[in-house]
Amino acid sequence: MTNFLQVTPFLHVADLQKALDFFTDILGFTVPFRQPGYAYIHRETVGFRLLQTEDCEATPGHRRFAYYIDVRDVDALYAELKPKLDTLPPGDVHGPADKPYHQRELLVLAPDGELIAFGMAIPQAEVAKA
Repeated sequence: MTNFLQVTPFLHVADLQKALDFFTDILGFTVPFRQPGYAYIHRETVGFRLLQTEDCEATPGHRRFAYYIDVRDVDALYAELKPKLDTLPPGDVHGPADKPYHQRELLVLAPDGELIAFGMAIPQAEVAKA
């Protein structure tokens, strides 16, 4: 049995409630734990720790660290999330799209400027056809 369970990175957010609304209402995460200024969110095997801090918003045009979530089927995830993704500002969603590095990705910009990427490997048979 392995000892490592998962990685749960911290996302520093200016407005905890705004971040929670984004992750729960748009991306389908749940909130198993919350206290003032902090929340743990989870979906399937992925978790994030949200920490409210001042001066953490990215300046316009400068995205911060991309959190990459590997998924089995990015198109199925997109189909599930599309009605909610359509409510985001233009330019905050890209994909799903095939990338030259053999990944198919859906990119979503979070309210504080973090880029959340969902991706899957393109099967080698499809890469060979291209």
